[in-house]
Amino acid sequence: MQDIAVIEDPAAAEVTLDPIRTRILRELVQPASATQLAVRVGLPRQKVNYHLKALERHGLVELVEERRKGNVTERVLQATAASYLISPAALAAVSPDPRRFADRFSAFWLLALAGRMVQEVGKLIAGAAAARQKLATFAIDGDITFRTAADRAAFAEELGVEITRLVDKYHDGVPSAGARRHRLVVALHPALKETSAPTATKESAPGKEQDT
Repeated sequence: MQDIAVIEDPAAAEVTLDPIRTRILRELVQPASATQLAVRVGLPRQKVNYHLKALERHGLVELVEERRKGNVTERVLQATAASYLISPAALAAVSPDPRRFADRFSAFWLLALAGRMVQEVGKLIAGAAAARQKLATFAIDGDITFRTAADRAAFAEELGVEITRLVDKYHDGVPSAGARRHRLVVALHPALKETSAPTATKESAPGKEQDT
């Protein structure tokens, strides 16, 4: 089982968007039969089998073993990945293309870059798995709080200068034997605001939520 599988086939993507099938995929992180799944998701076994066949047809679940129970052969299935991510390739005709424009301060360009990353890394993971090789990647994820917008702008400027210096230092302008081109993407965006559940107060009417 992979940690994450990237779905590029539009038909497979459509299959995963069904809420019941999404639930089944979540349950099949651990192997289970249709009978076991029927109990977990609260559906008839025949209905679960129908969904399992659709998921298996698109390579989203796979057969782990077959167990003989009397005159019946029970099939035990498992999801092919713990998590799934739909690639922009599944919507190729309308997926964003970062080559159409380049604007360091555009949130839309950032989304286009992120979409391209999902698509390219997904293909690389699949290729590395097929070749039984390790994929060399590197990522940094963290939070930084700026006092002012000016500080944020200054940080972005200094970061750009430093990255340019490193690129100039290590970039092989005339690729030598064994050289491999790599993609570098650096992103900075506001963190989502944390939302807390409203708390009831003495003044709030029963069954109503108080604005906070």
